[in-house]
Amino acid sequence: MHNMIIMGPPGAGKGTQSERIVSHYHVPHISTGDMFREAIAKQTELGKLAESYIKSGALVPDEVTIGLVKERLSQDDCKNGYLLDGFPRTIAQAEALKKLTKEIKREVDCVINLNCDYGALTERISGRRVCPKCGASYHLVTKKPKVENVCDSCGSTLVQRPDDTVEALKTRLDAYENKTKPLIDFYKKEGLLKEVDGLQSIEDVFLDICNALEGK
Repeated sequence: MHNMIIMGPPGAGKGTQSERIVSHYHVPHISTGDMFREAIAKQTELGKLAESYIKSGALVPDEVTIGLVKERLSQDDCKNGYLLDGFPRTIAQAEALKKLTKEIKREVDCVINLNCDYGALTERISGRRVCPKCGASYHLVTKKPKVENVCDSCGSTLVQRPDDTVEALKTRLDAYENKTKPLIDFYKKEGLLKEVDGLQSIEDVFLDICNALEGK
């Protein structure tokens, strides 16, 4: 059983690795976005509260988010483990998570951090292209379409997502550096941090994650 958190800068491959972890270890993948959507759809008390903040364009306060995390981690499908993605983002949230998981006896036992050199990350992300019609993804260097700038599947013209530009990435990396990176030290002190080189091939990153989880 593994109660896990996955961390890493924007574009480190958290989504790709989360899919593999969830499939391999048969645990639910819990991202804050999905959690909000589910609670709002079910119209739980906390879901309604979160919805009121989102509709007014305000940030959802920590206590509401933490309440939702507690509600979600208490569900039956988390009794044999879970993978948290996108939470916690700050030290205050990490402290609250530590407290609530202790209360519900589902404490975090491993934090996977996908380490990436920012220069290489910029190259990786700014080269990404997507098909606006079918959602297929490509890369100018590592996964080129057969015809330049044209989707192999449906023939649509490929686009660069607004947050995949060098400028947008710099803003996102700055925010990560200032807010989220201190969590690495927090979990290092807790003895829970497992560092994995996120710039390897997808297969090698996943192999390193499995080895880290199994104590190899």
